[in-house]
Amino acid sequence: MDTLDVSRKKNVEGEIQDHPDNQINAEGQEEKLKYPKSVFFIVSNEFCERFSFYGMRTVLSLYLTTMLNYNEDTATMIYHIFTCFVYFFPLFGAILSDSWLGKFNTIFYVSIIYAIGQLILATSAIPVTGLGLLDARALSLFGLFLIALGTGGIKPCVSAFGGDQFVLPQQERYLTMFFSVFYFSINTGSLISTLLTPTLRELECWNDKCFSLAFLVPAVLMIVSIVVFAMGKRLYKIVKPKGNLIVTVSQCIGHAIYNKVKNKTKRDHWLDHADDVYERTLIDDIKASLRVLKMFIPLPIFWALYDQQGSQWTFQATRMDGQIGNWVLLPDQMQAVNPLLIMIFIPLFETCIYPMFAKIHLINTPLRKLVVGGFLASVAFIAAGLVELKLETTYPILPSEGLAQIRIFNTMNCTVHLKLDMPDKTKTATINGLKMYEMLYVKANETGVTLPYTADFIDCNLAGYTSLRDNVKGNITGKEADATSWIITPIGLDDNNKYIDKVDKPANGNPMVRGVIYLTEEHSNATLTFKYNNEVTTSIPMTKLKSSLVELDKPGEYDIYLDKTLLKKAETFKLGGVYTVLGSLVKLRDNDVLAAKIITVTKPNEVHIAYLLPQYIIITMAEVMFSITGLEFAFTQAPKSMKSLLQAGWLLSNAFGNLIVVIIKGSHPFQRQMYEIFLYAGLMAVVMAIFTVMSIFYKYVDIPDEEEDGTTYGAIPLDEKKGNDNPAYKEDEK
Repeated sequence: MDTLDVSRKKNVEGEIQDHPDNQINAEGQEEKLKYPKSVFFIVSNEFCERFSFYGMRTVLSLYLTTMLNYNEDTATMIYHIFTCFVYFFPLFGAILSDSWLGKFNTIFYVSIIYAIGQLILATSAIPVTGLGLLDARALSLFGLFLIALGTGGIKPCVSAFGGDQFVLPQQERYLTMFFSVFYFSINTGSLISTLLTPTLRELECWNDKCFSLAFLVPAVLMIVSIVVFAMGKRLYKIVKPKGNLIVTVSQCIGHAIYNKVKNKTKRDHWLDHADDVYERTLIDDIKASLRVLKMFIPLPIFWALYDQQGSQWTFQATRMDGQIGNWVLLPDQMQAVNPLLIMIFIPLFETCIYPMFAKIHLINTPLRKLVVGGFLASVAFIAAGLVELKLETTYPILPSEGLAQIRIFNTMNCTVHLKLDMPDKTKTATINGLKMYEMLYVKANETGVTLPYTADFIDCNLAGYTSLRDNVKGNITGKEADATSWIITPIGLDDNNKYIDKVDKPANGNPMVRGVIYLTEEHSNATLTFKYNNEVTTSIPMTKLKSSLVELDKPGEYDIYLDKTLLKKAETFKLGGVYTVLGSLVKLRDNDVLAAKIITVTKPNEVHIAYLLPQYIIITMAEVMFSITGLEFAFTQAPKSMKSLLQAGWLLSNAFGNLIVVIIKGSHPFQRQMYEIFLYAGLMAVVMAIFTVMSIFYKYVDIPDEEEDGTTYGAIPLDEKKGNDNPAYKEDEK
């Protein structure tokens, strides 16, 4: 059958616009509309952009702690402030899109800002730039701000721009498929980048962790996304902006409130007071928008829970054992479980779970899916709290206010006896050769604590350390809320031989090690090296007594050398452990004698990272039911003139969710992380109970049929209990 290419078709905004997909046969009958080719460019662009964003964000928390030296609480706050901006800026993206630039231009121009931010962040992470810590922090935060501005400006436009490519209601099933494919592309990009960028940051660049490369690859993908998006321009259905919508809506609402207060007359709806100036269509659209936005009010708490996968859950993973056979799952790679499960769960829910529940009239409307998704998020945090409860038994005891920690390392291969005058009693300490003695709860005030001691070196004299004397007296000091380590050497217990130690779990999980070895003068500049599979992976310069605390590249068995001399063979260093190589090289009877042992200062991680799987599985199920449904709900329930605005409103709920995390973390309500986790679980359950009541009274708005002359029928409210009759959510019965 011959066809004529007729290029007039209505878009979802109700406009008539040229488009090549509309075909009319020789008899004048319209053929079935084809799936828009333009959406493939949009989906490809989204894949690259999400690869860029999630790849960068996956390693962000550990970058803040390991490279910029923020503590976990501060890093968590920065992470969620950044995420808050990411989801706040969509409001401005919607204004730009609907009022001035249009969706295409907004996406294109803001993406350029986005790419610049990624490049700045990558530059700030290069150690050889000469930036000091404060400069690196400032440049990194500026790059993060530009990234938030860029991705935030894009967010309200991309999914709505994709929706603009379809004709409704004829292509409603295609539209639903698009949202699933769209979300699938997001998680495909997220999965690949979440696995890749942690591996990149583990590489060594300029004798340091290669966070710069981990940020550079996402920056390149962002540039690729801009190119891909621009390539599809000739195929896009581009809806022209219709004026400053936000200002108009604000003015209309303000005018309605003014008239209501001034006239005090009763109307069916308070917005009806604005009908003396504004058109009925605008007022009705605002009413419909407010009805949807009202449903968003309880939802931010979901995002407060969901986005902690990249902060608190990642820090939780750093304190767990990721060893799987000969391979180690990095803490930030655990985030890849979410997009991997998303790719599995989306088709599973669409083809099995939802149809099964629809047959028994359960979870068969969007709001019901949102309710169930919210409660699942609460359950996920209950699971996370139980894991934290198990982890607490493995955490080191940290220095705290009113207390000091004191550790004494004996570098000699002989026993030393100490009598310590404690504030309330005399304590005897026997420190065997190449061992550590620790006091974890020494009372101290702001000026610290001083413990007089008497040392007995009689065993060492017998062992050949002839310079040592018996009944040596002195003072051991400690600082409040610090871990002070003292070193016994062949010349005694010297006040110069002390340092402030780190006893907390390593920031990114890899084992950390320090050398404490007494060296003779000719060996005072020796180097402590660690060989993994006969290759030197870590070198630590020694002073006469100790080295700095250094992170090993990975857990495993290492051969330890002092210069070319083998010190220890096949010593195992595990994730989360803090170790000290303790020993001495002294001249006895004209011979150099080398002795050393590995001391575990902080026990390694004992709980396997697999214990995190239940909470990741549950939160991903919650995401499928909550995020995908909410995205579609915001689009289909929005008036035609305000779709980007409602998309921004949906994303704005995410911003407030991250703000909740910042407020709670900044207020430090609990000393134990477990209580904070259970607080989120309880808040989520209470809020979703309120949302359940609200959803009962919500009336769905049907997508209006479109006439050939461009007119539309009025909105049809559907009761929540009959929401499954809405054609937007009903399977084709043909």
